[in-house]
Amino acid sequence: MPPTIFISAGEASGEHYGALLIAALKKRLAASGQSEQAASFFGMGGERMAAAGLECVVRSEEMAVMGLTEIVRHLPRIWREYRKLKKSIRDRRPSVAVLIDFPEIHFRLAEELHRLGVPVIFFVSPQLWAWKKKRIRLVQKYIDKMLVIFPFEEAFYRERGVEAEFVGHPLAELPLPSISREEFANEIGLNPAKTWIGLLPGSRPKEIGDHLPTILQAADWHFHDCLEHGHPEPQFVLPLAPTLSEAQRAEVKRILANVLTRMAITVRLVDDARATLLHARASVVASGTATVEAALIGNPFVVVYRVSALTFAIAKRVVKVPYVAMANLIAGKRIVPELIQSDFTAENIVQEIERLLPDGAPRQSMMEELARVRGLLGKQPAGGGAIDRVATITLERIGL
Repeated sequence: MPPTIFISAGEASGEHYGALLIAALKKRLAASGQSEQAASFFGMGGERMAAAGLECVVRSEEMAVMGLTEIVRHLPRIWREYRKLKKSIRDRRPSVAVLIDFPEIHFRLAEELHRLGVPVIFFVSPQLWAWKKKRIRLVQKYIDKMLVIFPFEEAFYRERGVEAEFVGHPLAELPLPSISREEFANEIGLNPAKTWIGLLPGSRPKEIGDHLPTILQAADWHFHDCLEHGHPEPQFVLPLAPTLSEAQRAEVKRILANVLTRMAITVRLVDDARATLLHARASVVASGTATVEAALIGNPFVVVYRVSALTFAIAKRVVKVPYVAMANLIAGKRIVPELIQSDFTAENIVQEIERLLPDGAPRQSMMEELARVRGLLGKQPAGGGAIDRVATITLERIGL
């Protein structure tokens, strides 16, 4: 009987990695002389993982909630979807499981998988080194192998008795988008001669709702600054995460319509975040994987983030790292501005972004620092890139 592989990802970046992993697994099976159907895949994912061949028991967009109070509010739905995943595991008894980030759900699933004797691979470490270090006991007990994408994480886990391996960062392997500025401009209706600013408010609906109005206010203020000083009018580009459902996309458009009626700016909605980061002069980016993408592409950016007052108060007590942005953590210093919670204001965004738009020392310094971060993340270990290495380890666990 062909082996079954359980793969689960709960948000945009992990869902992207999940789709690449399924493709890599199929490629390795074919290279070994076996049919792509030599293994079947089921679990949690979105459009990309489904297109790659995953049977989606649960859609990832149904689970993409962040923050203590946000999770509490959506708990009935999350619990219902979690039970569907758990039942599918019990009914199908997969040969191996790959859980990608998303620890709130995946640690619970790991416990069930471990109980059933299913080998558990965790790909993309939760930030236990920053907070919730007590959760290391869950990793020690239920995770067979932790595959990490930042070099410093391997030592953190090995020092605590966890089998861990740095496999490299998947985004560091990707070539720059091939679409030219002119092609991208024609595709989305922009003027290639004008300055573009990327607006990346996050991949989850709650993040977008919390961040987008303030980001748009900043964009409008900057637009009027340009008019007042006789500078060319900037244009604004907002990529939408592929994990957003049609209803969630409609909600983003509703927010835009409500806010933009009071503003002079126009905002183009696009599907390609990486092309946006490549061609934008600078960007405003919500803390998360998009900040790593911006660093790897070399786009100067400002980091923003806001959660509920209760979530922030709890986080302040337990977070033990000096920075929020991964680029700053990797660099070991503040190379990109972080506007978090009360510092996340339209006025502060304008002040920071306007330092990065013209040629000069602030822009040049950040680009040099981002290049250094890119060099650190681009150091792939022996044995191929990150996704290929994860595929190899997955198949080794089931003897293929």
